[in-house]
Amino acid sequence: MRRRTVTALLLAVIGLPAIIFGGILYYLLMGTFLIGAAWEYVNLFRAVKHEPQMHITVGGVAIITVMRAFFPQYALPVFEAMILVALTYHLFDYERGSDQAALDFSITVTALVYIGWIGSYFFDLRNLHDGGWWFMLVMMSLWLADSGAYSIGVAYGKHKIAPRLSPKKSWEGYIASVVTGTVGGVFFAYAFSTYGGLTGDVTLLQGALIGFLMGALPTLGDLGESMIKRQSGIKDSSDIIPGHGGFFDRIDSWLWGAMIGYYFIHWFIL
Repeated sequence: MRRRTVTALLLAVIGLPAIIFGGILYYLLMGTFLIGAAWEYVNLFRAVKHEPQMHITVGGVAIITVMRAFFPQYALPVFEAMILVALTYHLFDYERGSDQAALDFSITVTALVYIGWIGSYFFDLRNLHDGGWWFMLVMMSLWLADSGAYSIGVAYGKHKIAPRLSPKKSWEGYIASVVTGTVGGVFFAYAFSTYGGLTGDVTLLQGALIGFLMGALPTLGDLGESMIKRQSGIKDSSDIIPGHGGFFDRIDSWLWGAMIGYYFIHWFIL
């Protein structure tokens, strides 16, 4: 727990200036997580003898995220082109003798969609008006929910949510996630609208709804990554982040949080 906390504090020290100032600094931070997650994703599947194409997967995620962050008007055709590039590669791979090329193509495209396209909502969220504050409201509510789930789950968790996918996750931890996320959403909405840059933009009810969503839904992202790791027979996507595992381990729930948070703010607040 101590190692996990120290790492989280170090990430906060590095990440806060990037979130505040945005631009290339923010891209380098979030892009590193997404590109690193794509690399780990390929290795997870290679561990069970699948062959998603590393260069197309990692390079495609890099290209998609750059376009979404800095050239959003061109992002969709570039994203679609990357899918066609992936198909072309795996057609030749099948011709060269790979009998599982169609499945490998599906795995490659899933990374482009899930990590590249959905992951790019990090940039859409930050690119909103006062986006740094919105990012902190959404993600800090999620992080608080995650901490509540972990603490209560370890201490009191008895009833398992999904024993095959994630034996340590409990309904007690999940309820704690929803409660702490909701409370956190109210607190951060109040703090950021009173003392920050969201003056008049967000109500406490809207903050509570954001926090509730961050506590209730991103757990599915965590379970989704667990499904991939279980099929790969690997505990963590890597050990690059002390106490947290790999990039994919760290952002599995963030992917859901960023997209859900963006659309809630875009549709119901701004």
